Amino acid sequence: MRKNLLRVFAAVLVGFMCSMTVSAQSSQNSGFPEGSTSGRTEMDRRMTGLDFPNITFSATAPRSGSEVAFSVQLLLLLTLLTLAPSILILTTCFLRFSIVLDFIKRALSLQQVPPTAVLNGIALFMTLFCMWPTFRLVYDNSFKPLSDNAITLEQAVTNAETPMRQFMYRQLPSDGGYIGSFMKMAGLGRPNDLSTVPTYVLIPAYILNELTVAFKIGIMLYLPFIVIDMVVASILMSMGMMMLPPVQISMPFKLLLFVLVDGWGLLTQNLFSSIRPILQ
Repeated sequence: MRKNLLRVFAAVLVGFMCSMTVSAQSSQNSGFPEGSTSGRTEMDRRMTGLDFPNITFSATAPRSGSEVAFSVQLLLLLTLLTLAPSILILTTCFLRFSIVLDFIKRALSLQQVPPTAVLNGIALFMTLFCMWPTFRLVYDNSFKPLSDNAITLEQAVTNAETPMRQFMYRQLPSDGGYIGSFMKMAGLGRPNDLSTVPTYVLIPAYILNELTVAFKIGIMLYLPFIVIDMVVASILMSMGMMMLPPVQISMPFKLLLFVLVDGWGLLTQNLFSSIRPILQ
């Protein structure tokens, strides 16, 4: 009982002291806010606010056939821009260069050096070097007249398509390569010249031809390095070192051979000579 009385008395004493402290502070701040720093909430009339533009989006019904055609053209253009990287990769010599460079990396038993991004960059600039005459024709005959409002969009597309078709057709063998197969699958007759080959037939025929050529070059690159691997493996087997991976021993010899014969120079020169540009 006595303990409970002491607890009640202590609680009352603490509450009394807190109330005295609050009252003292309130008496000191009796002039608030007049007693504090003076100020105003009004903005100076000389200050001007920021003007934000009014952005609106509206959809209206077409009033003529030309407006419908323009909307369709805009949609097709946006779709073409989305597919532009894939189109440029598959319709240029980038496909051949990138595959051959990856083959030489694997033939040398290299895993991380050089990185794939570096090889793709080399293939890209080699492609720009080889395709520059074709790109120049596309710019002179299509892009520049279109920017000067000398031709329409349809004419610009046709003028840009012609040099690319000529380039792809020149890379195919004399017998046409895969063009005959795709023309047969499409139910079309045997073509007489390039003008009778549709673009949707020429592009897949060119892609398969590039893959075939790139794999042939890759096989030729693999052969000397396979011989080195076989020699090193046979020597290790004869010495009883069956637990030692032959790649660790053969890779320095392959790199030494590649550097001594100026492999990068020979590879780039032969890749460039395998491309037949439309301007010589």
